This record gives sequence, C-alpha cells and structure tokens, in this order.
Amino acid sequence: MSSIINILISITFAFIFCSTFAQGANFDVINQCPYTVWAAWATTASQGGGKQLENGQSWQITVAPGTPKARIWGRNGCTFDASGRGRCDTGDCNGMLECKSYGAPPNTLAEFALNQDSNNDFVDISVVDGFNIPMEFSPVGGSCKTMRCAGDLNGQCPDPLRTTGGCNNPCTVFKTVEYCCTIERGSCGPTDYSRFFKDRCPDAYSYPQDDQTSLFTCPGGTNYKVVFCP
Repeated sequence: MSSIINILISITFAFIFCSTFAQGANFDVINQCPYTVWAAWATTASQGGGKQLENGQSWQITVAPGTPKARIWGRNGCTFDASGRGRCDTGDCNGMLECKSYGAPPNTLAEFALNQDSNNDFVDISVVDGFNIPMEFSPVGGSCKTMRCAGDLNGQCPDPLRTTGGCNNPCTVFKTVEYCCTIERGSCGPTDYSRFFKDRCPDAYSYPQDDQTSLFTCPGGTNYKVVFCP
C-alpha cells in the first residue's frame, strides 16, 4: 500500500511541476504616452506581433513557457498601409506592423527569458540598442524588481547619438569594438556614452556586459506589464 501511495505522490508532484512549467506568461502592454506608440514583440524563433496603441490603450500578449529570449518595445514615427507594410523612425522591424524579428535601433527594450534555470524568468530593461520611448517593466503582483527607464534621454542625448525619434546607441554610430563589445569578443567595460544612459536609467543595461546591476529574476509563471511613458 505504501508503495502505491508513494507512486501517487510522485505523480501528483510531477503533475504540479509540469503544470507550473507549462504556464506561459501574460504581458499587459500599456501606452500612457501623449502620442501614438506602435508596440511590438518578437522572439529569436521569428514569433511576435505588433499593434498601434493610442494614449490609454493596452495590448495583451501571451508568451509560451520556456521561451529563451524575447523582447517587447515601442516604435514611433510609423506609417503603415492597409496590408501592414510601412516603416517607423525607431524600432522598425523590416517594415512590418506585426513584427517577426527584432526592431532596428534605437529602441528601449523589455527583454525576458521564461522558465530558465531553476524555473526562473530572467528579465531586464535594456538601452544597449539606444533609447526611444520611456518604459517601465514590472511584475503583476509578487515582490520582483520593478524596472524603469523614464528620463528625458532624447532631450539630453549627446549630439553624436541624436537621431529622429530617439537617442542612438554608440555601436550603431561608431561601429567599433569598444562600443559593440560582446561576450564572444572578450570583456568590455563602460564608456562615457554608456555612463550617460546608466546615470539616467540605473535599472537598465547600458552596455552588453552590464549584468550585475541590470539582470533580475522572477519565479516562472509570473505575469508582467510593460508601460510606455510611466
């Protein structure tokens, strides 16, 4: 009898674990800006979408459990035809309203990887690709980190990084290893330009290896909201 009970307990725990792991994350994307934002999301697996949001409008997204890398961002200065083809000043994704690929810099990013090590979500705001729209990225309930990048970075942007609708990342402008550093190219450190972003958005990634102060975790199954102009 005890062996049967143990088997039933094991099955129950397995069911609970699988149910938890199988739960996707819901993202409530909200536009509080006084202007139109064309919201977008995409994964490295060419999944995603896009939607025009006027002030006060929201968009609900459900992302599959176990998604290893994805982004949500806002686009501005967009024009699209009836078929959803066009262009945006910032965050453009191959001229499509419904994105299937990441957007072009500059764009403020909410980045996430779901149900990773120990069934944790890894979440961050990044301005490594520059800045275009103020953003808050936060869990719905729970005690995980609320991340914000809401300063006037466009207005204060250094002259060499200024562009229509946003503040460029230095890699896009200068295209040097110093600014385009990746882990594959070895270690890299902050620069005067990355410090400009970090001083104004201390929660956000300001250069590719800015992990210690910018990468946060939440339990798998957490739901989130992304707010433009919080």
